[in-house]
Amino acid sequence: MTELLTADFDFDLPPERIAQAAVEPRDHARLLHVRADGLYDHHVYDLPDLLQAGDVLVVNDTKVIPARIYGRRGDVAVEVLLHKKHVANADGQIWRAFARPGKRLKAGDTICFADDFTATIVEKLEGGEILLHLAYDDVALMQALEKYGEPPLPPYIHREQGAALADRDRYQTVYARHEGSVAAPTAGLHFTPELLERLRGKGIEIARVTLHVGAGTFLPVKAERLSEHKMHAEYGVVTPDVADQVNAARKAGRRIVAVGTTALRLLESAAGDNGDLRPFAAETSIFIYPGYRFKIVDALMTNFHLPQSTLFMLVSAFAGMDRMRQAYAHAISSEYRFYSYGDASLLEKA
Repeated sequence: MTELLTADFDFDLPPERIAQAAVEPRDHARLLHVRADGLYDHHVYDLPDLLQAGDVLVVNDTKVIPARIYGRRGDVAVEVLLHKKHVANADGQIWRAFARPGKRLKAGDTICFADDFTATIVEKLEGGEILLHLAYDDVALMQALEKYGEPPLPPYIHREQGAALADRDRYQTVYARHEGSVAAPTAGLHFTPELLERLRGKGIEIARVTLHVGAGTFLPVKAERLSEHKMHAEYGVVTPDVADQVNAARKAGRRIVAVGTTALRLLESAAGDNGDLRPFAAETSIFIYPGYRFKIVDALMTNFHLPQSTLFMLVSAFAGMDRMRQAYAHAISSEYRFYSYGDASLLEKA
């Protein structure tokens, strides 16, 4: 196979196709079913009719934390995006964070977010990243973030005054449970409690895994060759019960349907060489692009992704590069809405 380049995954995406607000109700977003025999336009509420009784729908139940916080260092206004806990000890915890304006900050500086909420810069890293010490335990930090932080919406969703109050609910799945993400597993944003009940009523099982999505999901691929790109690491958990549930379904010839690229990446990270799903509690930096052989997942529900992104590379690996180019050309011409608050696709594995 010819070595793949980042430029191989470019396409023209008109800016107006990037959704700035989510559809209501959640399951009224459009859904493009991408099959070997063609492309079929539906809505997310049609999903129970598109899946098969016995399918196992695997969702990511991570919960987005209000990780974007605004403060001051002296007379300088500072925006901080916490994105990964680095270490915790008796003195609190140190987080990796992105800070702006990075050039005006230095190690030892104190950032004041509120009278009762401050942090100290431990070290400056590359690319505007810092290590930030917060003298709080998990509970106290989450209380402070709930009070002073806001949902870390992706850079393509424009809010003049920052995230709106409505985004706190809308940028969260209805089944979110475990706090730790700084980006939503966006395919899951389309589900409602009623849709989940309809799926169960059709004999479709629902399994929960947890992958805490990091800010690296927004970072562009800078390497010219895919083989040179280094993926960010994210922490994920597959419990023994879920591993057993998935393995039993596969042995019975039933399909595993991942809701979102995060669930898919975690399932494939936890797959053994024999194709069994193993319990997993570790970081994964798996990078999936064409040429990858899938071990666990048979179908994928996912939103529409940006040009040259690792996510578009992943869906191209899953459903085929030519088929995904056709699907995205159809989606653009048919005015599907792209990215986090956009519409969805249901991909059958090539």
